[in-house]
Amino acid sequence: MIALVDCNSFYASCEQVFRPDLLGKPVVVLSNNDGCIIAANKEAKSLANIPMYEPVFKIREVLIKNNVTFFSSNYTLYGEMSQRVMNILGTFSPFVEVYSIDESFVELSGMEYVDLRNYGKAIKDKVFRYTGLPVGVGIAPTKVLAKLANRMAKKEEKYDHVVVIDTEEKRIDALKKTKIGDVWGIGRKHAKRLQENKIFTAFEFVEKLTVTWVRKEMSVVGERLWRELRGEPCLEFTTLPAPKKGIGTAKSFGKRLEDFSLIEEACAYYISEVSEVLRAQASCASYIQVFVHTNYHSEIDKQYSKSCTVTLPIPTNNTFLLVTEARNALHRIYKKGFRYKKVGVNLSGIIPEKYVQGNLFEISPKISNPLLMKVFDDLNNKYGKSTVASAATGTRKKEWELIKEQRSSRYTTQWDEILKISI
Repeated sequence: MIALVDCNSFYASCEQVFRPDLLGKPVVVLSNNDGCIIAANKEAKSLANIPMYEPVFKIREVLIKNNVTFFSSNYTLYGEMSQRVMNILGTFSPFVEVYSIDESFVELSGMEYVDLRNYGKAIKDKVFRYTGLPVGVGIAPTKVLAKLANRMAKKEEKYDHVVVIDTEEKRIDALKKTKIGDVWGIGRKHAKRLQENKIFTAFEFVEKLTVTWVRKEMSVVGERLWRELRGEPCLEFTTLPAPKKGIGTAKSFGKRLEDFSLIEEACAYYISEVSEVLRAQASCASYIQVFVHTNYHSEIDKQYSKSCTVTLPIPTNNTFLLVTEARNALHRIYKKGFRYKKVGVNLSGIIPEKYVQGNLFEISPKISNPLLMKVFDDLNNKYGKSTVASAATGTRKKEWELIKEQRSSRYTTQWDEILKISI
């Protein structure tokens, strides 16, 4: 059996943990630069006049009128709270597959004589007791059925946020209640096509269609979904995530920038971030891409966008070498006279660092010594992000970073932002 544990309204719930005065009240979380709503709790979702992904400036008055509390995204807090949840799930099973920041699959094999519903409630209660985050638990023989069970746990209050599909009768009942478009892995195009073939529920999908038709029309991916819904495990359980094949980051500036030196500092800062990810998975990059663009939606600004991809002489994960190459690329594509909205970097051609080969025509610079980067990472891990950094990142981050006017404190990772309680 497999359990899918999914945090309810994760971003909003993380904010409410440290603001108990907001429990039962509408809360939304905004995207980068406070652009639009990306997450909302059930109280906010019940307000029909507050649509998801709507630009905030269009509905700010509506939010205020409905007493909705809104926060800038605080990914440092969300990531740390997510790790706490995953650590707790590890106490219930040695095999936990982290599927996303707010949900994980938990392997429950060997528990044939355990009351799975009580076990699911124990998971739910412990996560809430230790973190304050509400979760839903779906338990079933396959991943797709567990996902379906979890959806039922969150949608129908009568289940007390725990649903177990452990009999054929429960499986069939769940399939009959699930619309084809709500099945995990079936996108809009496939859902529309299935509906045109008179397939409206998950039950009709597995009973009316043959495996031959599904494989022909929906490929092997569709066949796996079909078999999983019938109770046949097909999706592998992975406890170690595969190394990333591409790593990148791009964020809009808090204001439009013309000053090249500020754009250069932002570019160097982003390179520092992605190089840390590279080293964490013991990989090196062969190519680096840098791009800039203006605000496409502006009716008054001149428009410009350009990218540059550099082939590295020797694949590397060294921050200083990557920063140097990125700055050179940025010099090639930057043009004066434009107000830039965003700079971004992408690393590709990623290979394990143990497979990196030298270059007959290039001498490895002394600065490429991996021990230097180890000391670099050890200091930052011990004393906090950017304790030591490349001088190229500068000291003017506040002049270009994202707008975060409504960001909550990073209660769990910053000593100067720790929650204070007055007695």
